[in-house]
Amino acid sequence: MRVDVSADVSILGAGPVGCTLALLLQRQGRSVALVRQRKEAHAAFRPIALSHASRLILERAGAWGMLSPTPIASIHISQQGGFGRTRMSAADAGVPALGYVVDYAALLDALLALASERNIPFQAEPAESLLAVHAEGTPDEITRKEYGQEAVVAQVTTRPGAVATAWERFTPDGPLALLPLGGGYGAIWGARPERARELCDLTEAAFLAALSRAFGRRAGAFVAAGARSRMPLALRVRATRVGERSAFIGNAAQTLHPVAGQGLNLGLRDAWDLARVLRGAEDPGDARLLQGYAALRRFDATATVRVTDFLAGAFLGTDPLSRLTRGFGLTALDICLPARRFFARRMIFGASALP
Repeated sequence: MRVDVSADVSILGAGPVGCTLALLLQRQGRSVALVRQRKEAHAAFRPIALSHASRLILERAGAWGMLSPTPIASIHISQQGGFGRTRMSAADAGVPALGYVVDYAALLDALLALASERNIPFQAEPAESLLAVHAEGTPDEITRKEYGQEAVVAQVTTRPGAVATAWERFTPDGPLALLPLGGGYGAIWGARPERARELCDLTEAAFLAALSRAFGRRAGAFVAAGARSRMPLALRVRATRVGERSAFIGNAAQTLHPVAGQGLNLGLRDAWDLARVLRGAEDPGDARLLQGYAALRRFDATATVRVTDFLAGAFLGTDPLSRLTRGFGLTALDICLPARRFFARRMIFGASALP
């Protein structure tokens, strides 16, 4: 028996994952409200790599056409101070692009604007609903694993300008990614906190010199860098993603190391699967329905968390044996097309992707 509620589903958190779920549910005819208890600051530049699967989800939500993404046609992976490299292409995975890069603020602004345009109500506090979906970020009580690293993020310019290749370079400091965005790159460089602070405090010229030493000239000469910011890196996983008339998606369910760019993409798959489970349900808060959602997400979420955690640790060793092992692994992946296709499609579509 239905109770008197202001909306079938209240979504706590109006970030990209929460907004996407709201848009998907509204398209099903479901009454939904977004709870936005605080407005996110957009000051820091933050490049986001969206997978092809995330593009499909955002298309279903009606938001993709509002974005101006830079496509990733290939990904080049290498290590500093050791042999071995891998290059994966969109053709390997059978998709038009391996991913698409946008600025986080642009993505969020587009989703918020579309939600407002579709008259999805925004609330300052949660109201009575049949289901409360938590998408507001990571609570303090969630299980944590600290990596002892921070990510330094900056917008950099090269000569010649950026092409449709994303670069992942494993350095003694930590993983260094260059994501093509517009005519430049979004740089994300993992390092120990003291080294991250040092990189942020360097002059622009000194930072560009450090970047060039770590990365080389394969992406061109580094000629300019914008303001730098840093953020701590940790793995956070909630033991269960459902409760009594509640579900958890995105960073409220898990927060990952950015080494494989899976965090937001995994969260969008959370939103997509929850919307699928709720389609046509009379009571979206029904316990059996929510347990079905938890079971549906278990394999993809667990596998993605474990792969990301493995990669975050596997490429940090600086001893000769670690470099040799990484080199053989990268070389083996490069010469084996079925392995590249297997890995790429699971990074794009999740662990349950078809070959």
